[in-house]
Amino acid sequence: MAESDLEVAAGIAQRIAANIAQVIVGKDPEVEAMVLGLLSSGHVLLEGPSGVGKTMFARSLARSVDIDFRRIQCTSDLLPSDVTGAYVFDQRDADFHFRPGPIMANLVLVDEINRASPRTQSAFLECMEEQQVTVDGVAHAIPAPFLLIATRNPEHHGGTFPLPETELDRFHLRIFLDMPSANEEAAVVERQLGGHPIEDLQPVAGPADVQAAQAALKEIYVDRQ
Repeated sequence: MAESDLEVAAGIAQRIAANIAQVIVGKDPEVEAMVLGLLSSGHVLLEGPSGVGKTMFARSLARSVDIDFRRIQCTSDLLPSDVTGAYVFDQRDADFHFRPGPIMANLVLVDEINRASPRTQSAFLECMEEQQVTVDGVAHAIPAPFLLIATRNPEHHGGTFPLPETELDRFHLRIFLDMPSANEEAAVVERQLGGHPIEDLQPVAGPADVQAAQAALKEIYVDRQ
């Protein structure tokens, strides 16, 4: 691997992290971890109490990287087909056609994943491991690059279901967002006086940049010792 490839990947990571930091205040280590999750082709479980900016964190990453973004709001009545998609009968040609679900995107935010039932949670397993969905025996590839960010509320909240170990194993990183300090809260308020900063956030990277960085990271040598 050329040294310049790794330098380019580092530059991409720094640009994305700096862009997210325009919205997410005082969480530099967490921002760095999120970017590493993207560039290492992993998935991220974002935890913390309500109101600390978990959803905004994911939206900031989506805006920073100019790729297809979808959001799935989990509820107790969400069905697996609402995630993966389903075959729908079209009367015009008297045939069934696959209608993709929101999981068929580059960056997917699964908001409050532990509010979905265990049956629906299982729909994410194949997507996260094999980057595809199988509907009625037919496999459909999810476009690359692919990153799933799931937010999780504390388990003692009403209406939540625990995540099984097989699902937790699909996440490469677990990032916890704690309550901001008084100074950080003041900074958040100041940044939003004239409007929310995410509305002005512009992309600083694209799909080709992300895939190039992912390829560079895969070439890093790790010694057995």
